[in-house]
Amino acid sequence: MKNWYQNLISDYPFLKFLGSKYTLVLLFFFVWMLFLDNYSYLDHRILDKQIDELEDNKSYYQQEISKDEQSIKNLKNPGQTERYAREKYFMKKDSEDIYIIDIEEDRIKDSLEGANQ
Repeated sequence: MKNWYQNLISDYPFLKFLGSKYTLVLLFFFVWMLFLDNYSYLDHRILDKQIDELEDNKSYYQQEISKDEQSIKNLKNPGQTERYAREKYFMKKDSEDIYIIDIEEDRIKDSLEGANQ
């Protein structure tokens, strides 16, 4: 066994450095910190990705909240409430007739918006 190791070291002198006990301890330490520790690099990468996703969700929901606040502010006006009811729920006054023109593109767009919510 020693003879094989000596031949290998004589052919590749850098292996003598790698065979040092200090190098082996450092190598073990780095492997431990990168892969096996509770605070390993791989765990941090996964957690960072989750944090980025949550921050994206947070910004999306903040935008949605601001849109909803604007809608609520608009609906406090009686004219806007009537307009909204006419457009979304096809409500009408007793003395008028409403003709609904259904366009294929609008129907597809509305169905996609409904699926996203």
